[in-house]
Amino acid sequence: MSEALQDPSMHRFVEMETQRQRFQQLIHNLTDKCWDICMGNPGQKLDSRTENCMVNCVERFIDTTNYVVNRLDPSSQSGSTTSSSDLSE
Repeated sequence: MSEALQDPSMHRFVEMETQRQRFQQLIHNLTDKCWDICMGNPGQKLDSRTENCMVNCVERFIDTTNYVVNRLDPSSQSGSTTSSSDLSE
């Protein structure tokens, strides 16, 4: 088992899976926050205020996520970035 952890490719794989798990947990937490912030009393249909709140919350999440990923990902600094305007189309 210790040989596998010393393998650089296996170590990188474990790091990436750990990051993926952390990111999924972040998405879950932010989804809960958007729900708690925006949803008053759920009904059969979303009112426009609730819908706008959810849209704004999700858009801010996407903007923030793109910013963090672009700041942390060394390959994104080489010019292969996706701007938030590309995602909104």
